[in-house]
Amino acid sequence: MSAAQTGSAGTTLPRTARLFGDGPLSRACALIHTLLTVEGLLLLTLAPGLLGLLFLGTDPSNLPLAALCLTPLGPALSAALYALHHRGHDLTELRPARSYLRGLRLNSAPALRIWLPLLAWLTLIAYSLTHFAATGLPGWWAVLLGVIGVGALLWGAHALVLTALFTFRTVDTARLAGYYLLRHGRATLGAASLLVVTTAATVWWTEALPLLLAPVLLLSLLHTSRPIIVETQEDFTA
Repeated sequence: MSAAQTGSAGTTLPRTARLFGDGPLSRACALIHTLLTVEGLLLLTLAPGLLGLLFLGTDPSNLPLAALCLTPLGPALSAALYALHHRGHDLTELRPARSYLRGLRLNSAPALRIWLPLLAWLTLIAYSLTHFAATGLPGWWAVLLGVIGVGALLWGAHALVLTALFTFRTVDTARLAGYYLLRHGRATLGAASLLVVTTAATVWWTEALPLLLAPVLLLSLLHTSRPIIVETQEDFTA
């Protein structure tokens, strides 16, 4: 019997065939392969900046140099988001490296136009907080600066997702990211929870742990940003 079976009453019953690479184990292996590949390419993209950070001390005066070393982080995260969003689920159709490199080629310039101002703003806030005692300002100013910094990071998370998956003008991406901060509270809370996890891993373990977990964190960011992605596709793209 080839593609069908004959029942006892002489009727023909279809036989469900599962192709290679279509089962749950194969899908899990495909996901692991994609995560490891994206992790390796992410580290390779960030390698020059990471080497620079190794030679910098912890003195706050090095913050501008540290920000310079982190310049490739924006395009790298955008490329990783692109590769994870377009990941294959079939073991026979896995091309995460190609997707990452395509995302890096397409999104580097748009991501830098978002990332560089955000990085400069966060560096200014961090520098102000590390020298806050010398300003003589009341303590609530420090709290306000911290809140502004967190808000900027959440805005940046939405902006990088939009930059990675859509082609808009920079000003439109910035406006949409700000609009979605309150429009989709769950997505913003999801990004905030990932920020908490990243901060906790950095403070309690090592700065390298969030980097090693970056593909998993970015995949979670894509999941929590699903309402944003769907609404952008339906309302702001042709």
